Order: sequence, then C-alpha cells, then structure tokens
Amino acid sequence: MTLLYKFIYWNYRATSGLWHWARRRFTRAGLCVAVALMVTGAIGADIENTESYQSFVLLLALLLFAFACSFRFSGKFSATRILPRVGTAGQPLPYRVVVKNLTPKIQAGLTLLDNLADPRPSFADWFGFQRAEGRRSRPFRFSSTRSKNPFRLANLSEAEIPPLPAKSDGEVRLELFPLRRGVLNFSGVTIARPDPLGLFRAFIKIPAPQKVLILPKRYALPDLTLPGAVRFQQGGVALATNVGSSEEFVALRDYRHGDPLRHIHWRSWAKTGKPIVKEYEDEFFVRHALVLDTFDDEPNSDVLEEAVSVAASFACTILTQESLLDLLFVGNQSYCFTAGRGLAHADQMLEILASVKNCADKKFETLEQLVLKHSTDVSGCICVLQRWDEARKSLVEKLKMLGVPLLLLVIVPRGEKPADTLETLHVLEVGKIEEGLAKLK
Repeated sequence: MTLLYKFIYWNYRATSGLWHWARRRFTRAGLCVAVALMVTGAIGADIENTESYQSFVLLLALLLFAFACSFRFSGKFSATRILPRVGTAGQPLPYRVVVKNLTPKIQAGLTLLDNLADPRPSFADWFGFQRAEGRRSRPFRFSSTRSKNPFRLANLSEAEIPPLPAKSDGEVRLELFPLRRGVLNFSGVTIARPDPLGLFRAFIKIPAPQKVLILPKRYALPDLTLPGAVRFQQGGVALATNVGSSEEFVALRDYRHGDPLRHIHWRSWAKTGKPIVKEYEDEFFVRHALVLDTFDDEPNSDVLEEAVSVAASFACTILTQESLLDLLFVGNQSYCFTAGRGLAHADQMLEILASVKNCADKKFETLEQLVLKHSTDVSGCICVLQRWDEARKSLVEKLKMLGVPLLLLVIVPRGEKPADTLETLHVLEVGKIEEGLAKLK
C-alpha cells in the first residue's frame, strides 16, 4: 500500500509540475493551440478515413517554430522586489518590483512573473492529508475539499513591463493574494517575452530570494464581556521580561532576604554602604488565558486554520482592552506567550500565530498540564478547541472545579455538530465562523 501511495505521490508531483510549467510558458493562444494539437493528434491517427492529420502537422509546425524562437531571447536584467513586512490571509497584498535593463539597447514587450518556492508538500505531509481525506469521505458523497489544494499558499499575478531604455529601470506593480497564513518564500523573478506568433514565451530567470510573513485571517468580534474579573498580580507588570515585577518605581527600602538582585539600587548602596532595593507597586488587573488546540493529524486542515484565525481575532480584541493575554498552545514543545500592558503588542502575537503548526506526535494531556499550571494566575480562560471529545471535556471539568471562568469555542467541519454539548459551549462551523462569532454575548 505504501508503494502505491508513493507512486501516486510522484505522479502528482510530475503532473502538477508539468501543468505549472505549461501555464507559465504558453500564452493563452499557445495553450489553445496545444490543446488543439492533442485533439487533432487523437482524431487524425486514422489517416485513411480523416484529414485532420493535416491540421495536426500545421499546429505542430507552429509550436515548433514558437519554441525555436525562444532561444533568440537574450538580455541582462536585475530586479528588486519591494514588499511590505507582513500580509494577511485572504486579503490582497500589493507590492512593487523595480526591473533594470543592463543591456545597451531598449527592451520592450516584456512580462514579469514572480516565482514562489516550490509549494508541493513532502510525502509525509501529502500522505497525512490523504489519510485525513479518507476518514472524512463518505460513500456516494462528494467532498468539496478534494477540489482544493491545501498546500497552495498564494495566487500570483503577472504584469507587463514598460519599455526599458538602455541602462535604465522601470517599476512594475503586482498583487499577491495569500490563501493561508505562514511564511511565504520567493525564489526569484522571471522576465518573459513571447515569440513572434504569441504562442510560447522565452524566460530569463533572476534570483531574488525574499520572505514575507502572512498573518492569520481575523474576524470581527461583537462587544463581549469576557470571563473573569481583575485579580491581584504579585509585583505588578514588567515592561520588559517577567510578568509580576513592575518597572513603575514606588520607593527605596533596605534589602530583604529573597529580593532579586536586579532590584538593587547600586547608587544608594554606594552612598549608604548597605544594600538598598527598589520597591514596585503591586497591581490588580485582568489577565486572560487564550488556549489554542493544535492537536490534529492533518497538516493545513481547515479546522486548524479557522481555530488559529479565531484565536487571532481574540488576541487583537483583548489587547485593546488594557489587559494581559497568555497564549497557550503545544507545538514541538509547550508554549506560553504573554502580551499586553507593555509586554508585547498584538502584531507580535499575530506573528506567533502565523507560524503555529499542527501537533500530531503528542497527546492532548500535554496541553491540559500547561493550562492547569497557569490556571491560578488568570482571571478567565478562552478555549478554542478543534473537537469536543472526552479529553477536552476532562480539561473543561477540571478548570470549572478550580473556579476558572470559561468561554468555550469548538470549531467543527462543514455540516457536522458535536453529539453532546454544554450550554456554555459555542459551536463554530467552518465556512460560517463569522456568523457564529456574531452570536457570542
């Protein structure tokens, strides 16, 4: 069975690579001629009963001429891509490319194509997706997800390059449409020129590696009364590293056993001859935990992507409410990122969420231990879950026993719903996430 899947995988790589090459090399007219060539070739096999073979010969001659002309394109160019630092999934990302003609003659009739790194998955990722598709499929039921490429990160446009005089440059405006969050890698740009017949394009490739971070899609949230109230935080809020030690100076006092060395006021020690420390103000404020469930066998699943988008939506909203936010999730290890009140900003939290991947080699209990460890420090907990099973129910019950206020959200595939739900559980269906969030109170 594994050999069969490997054969299918390499066939998928070959056919997708061939189709990508054909779409870029042939113009629209050239693609029509190529399709007509295949049709006439199939029909004209019987030369005794049909004359379509004559059309086949003519079309073949046109394509061969166009292909031969591609070897006449020579030139030297440089290209500089001007990209924003980040983009957002599902929103167009305009950018510019400055192309310079390094030859002593004018260059006209050129087209610019941008090149992304190969998006085709490894065998392990592709096989994981196929297994997940097999589990979701039902007899005599069409699955719309099979028509989508879950590994395609973005759609690129191409643009005409204005005529470039000798030794001068020109600017080309392009637009990128990110389909998914994550790091988008560019490998270079391609300068294309069609043959005299306008069927086949000659290429000059220019290396121009670059990266842009695509942030998760966000949804608008209604005005929410989030769970929990202000709580005492020992030592206040650090503006730099640790939560619990405020940088807002209150007074000086004598050193007490157990005071951290970084609180010592060295000038006062030098004047008095005894250790003096800075005292900070204890504060009361709201601190929420945002728990993201990343446990999924399938990479790039729609449920995981929507869960990350929902978490990103809450991250942006909570940080504007003058509170702290602890983002808790499990990847190759357990993570806890704290933002708000001078520690970090929403943009930094979104950049973290943009790189979150599925966790398939650990059990859900790993996340449970992380959440319970932080439960004593938070005012409330927002849980974004990918399913509603016994492991998730166990975590919720333990948090309730500890008296932690909860906002529970579970993301489900299209057309599905958990068999049993709590009154406080909000079910968000893929494709209807924004409608579900609008019903939150």
